[in-house]
Amino acid sequence: MADRRRYAVVQLDVFSERPLEGNQLAVFPDATGLSDAAMQALAREMNFSETTFVIPRNAEIEREKGVRVRIFTVQEELPFAGHPTLGTALVLRGAAITAPKEIILDLAAGPVPVTFEDMGDGRFFAEMRQRDPHFGRIHQPEEVANALGLNMRDLDPGLPIQTVSTGLPFAIVPLRSVTALGKVSTGLWPRMHEYLRHTDAPFFYFVAPSGSNRKEPHLRARMIFYNGEDPATGSAAGCAAAWFVKHGVAKPGEHVLIEQGVEMKRPSKIFVRADVEKGHVTNVRVGGHAVEVMRGEFLL
Repeated sequence: MADRRRYAVVQLDVFSERPLEGNQLAVFPDATGLSDAAMQALAREMNFSETTFVIPRNAEIEREKGVRVRIFTVQEELPFAGHPTLGTALVLRGAAITAPKEIILDLAAGPVPVTFEDMGDGRFFAEMRQRDPHFGRIHQPEEVANALGLNMRDLDPGLPIQTVSTGLPFAIVPLRSVTALGKVSTGLWPRMHEYLRHTDAPFFYFVAPSGSNRKEPHLRARMIFYNGEDPATGSAAGCAAAWFVKHGVAKPGEHVLIEQGVEMKRPSKIFVRADVEKGHVTNVRVGGHAVEVMRGEFLL
């Protein structure tokens, strides 16, 4: 046992202020010495949507380039993902000697700044600025409905199904209602994947009007992938924020609340907004809370 190395791990629930809700995340604050294969194996061991690994560098490099972080699903490394970015930044902030107002994460997709707002009572709201969006393919509604096993009347006919990327591409699918959203099933993943592998998006992100009486835009969302359903998808929410503004669902700079994970009893709240400058969507921001639920060690 003495020759086994200890690796600390922190577990959080992200996009929630309440434990046992939101999206689970495991953060390894110091992954020094771990190989790519070991990181992937640890991500499979945790079996969350994503697990992150912080690679410490000297202070001067981190001030210049940011804190190096790698993100793994149970199957692959991702260049970017939303709730891992937010959660990891909050862990780093909590470990800092001084309380920074911003931390930059150096991800495979590039640097992502995360800012913090003190809400009092030890609570913090974190908001990341994602890369400016790239708008890709417009998908044919008939083809998407067939791939999803939905009726055409389940789709919103007034809005396009479009691929958007702010670091990781998603095909944004607008549905008419929460009832239509409820028809989406994890069992449909093989059909979804068969369609998506011929497109410019690896995943769908489904959005629908919440049906609430709130004055500001308020939507529900779901995301299905090869490991089941994701309780909160910050990367997709950023793509959706850009899509909202481009297609008039929200005004530039307007806050939008996206609720996700309701169907799987892991409710999450994601706050998004985006601006328009010189006719281009920019300054895509995704924010939320996180709560720490566990600390431990792996012996390897």
